[in-house]
Formats: sequence, C-alpha cells, structure tokens
Amino acid sequence: MSDGLLAKILVERGSFRVDVELACPPGITCVMGPSGSGKSTILGAVAGLAVPDQGRVVLDGQTWFDRDAGIDVPVHHRRLSYMFQGLALFPHMTAQQNVEYGMHDLPKPGRARRAAELLERLNVAHLAHRRPRTFSGGEAQRVALARALAREPKLLLLDEPFSALDEDLRGQLIDLVKKLVAELSIPLLHVTHSSAEARLLADQVLRIEAGKIVSRGTVAEVLDGG
Repeated sequence: MSDGLLAKILVERGSFRVDVELACPPGITCVMGPSGSGKSTILGAVAGLAVPDQGRVVLDGQTWFDRDAGIDVPVHHRRLSYMFQGLALFPHMTAQQNVEYGMHDLPKPGRARRAAELLERLNVAHLAHRRPRTFSGGEAQRVALARALAREPKLLLLDEPFSALDEDLRGQLIDLVKKLVAELSIPLLHVTHSSAEARLLADQVLRIEAGKIVSRGTVAEVLDGG
C-alpha cells in the first residue's frame, strides 16, 4: 500500500515561478489550469527531469529530492513512470520491445514474459511484433500505458496523454486507467485541460494558476464550487 506523494516545489526561471505544495494519496489527482500555469513543470520536478530551486519530493517515506540536504535521486532510480502527451514510443522498436525497454533490471526471459502479459492485459497482444507507425491512436496509447506499467512503478505521471483521442477511445482508456490505479493502489498525477476528463478520473483536483495552487479538493468542490 502506497503512503502517497508529498512534494514542496519552488522552480524559478526568470520571471516564471512555480511554488506549490502537494499531498497526493493513492488514487488519481488531476492537475488543471491554463497553458503556461506550471502543470508540466510540476510533473518534471517530481520526476527529476527539472531540478527545483528549493523544496522536497518524498514518495512513501523515501526522499527523492531535498535541496537543503543535497539529495537528488537520479531519474532512473525513482520508481515512477511518466507518460507524455506525445507518448514517445520508439519508432524502430516493436510493441514488445518498447514495453521491454523499461525493464532493464530484469533478466531477459522475465522481461519478455512480463511484456507479453501487459500487452495481453491491455488488449494489444496482436501488436507485439509490429512497429508504432502501424498503430491506431488508441493502440499506441495502450502500448505506451503497458510500457509505463512495465517497471511496476510506485507513482504514475500522465501529461495529457488522451488529448488527441476521440470521445469513445478516451472513455475506454480512462476506465482502464482507473481500474489499474485502483488495483496497484498507487498515486497517479494526471495533467489535463479537460473538465470532463477530470470528472471521470479524479479523486482529487488541483487547480493551478500562475504557478500557484488556487484550489484543491474533490471534483464537486473544485469544479462545481460545492
């Protein structure tokens, strides 16, 4: 059982400033706000892709970053998976190879078996030996999600991965993500512009404006003012 993510992050880049404090328990936290408000900066700081000027990032009691203590755990040692809007599947690799890529710490036979199981679980086993250029949008999303789950992360970060999908596909993947996160009992930090998506996904909503959290709470509290 995950204890959740605790993060206090200050990032300053010229006139751009993000100063937030997060508490994300197991379940789905949707981060919403206008473009340029700092949503992706928060995910990058949690992942270790951007170094905060001040703050701490702690997951399940393990400190990944503490500026004052001089702690900065490398990205590849943080037990998380980051699914980008562009998905970032390797075009020269098959679906099976893409999913195996994140499992370099497992013996090769174990990688192949786990990748096959994940592709089957996400209903894309038929793509195992095909390359991304042959995938539909929904198929690519499922392969990318399989890759994100391959290393058994303790934290999932999703940066608008469903924005290019039609409503039916988006709904299918949202249902799948909710089910998987509940089974894994881990925190998911999900950036989205869509109120409809947040209503379907979120256990908690954080609204960001100009680098600050201006409201937080349930969907009803943040989106409906309840």
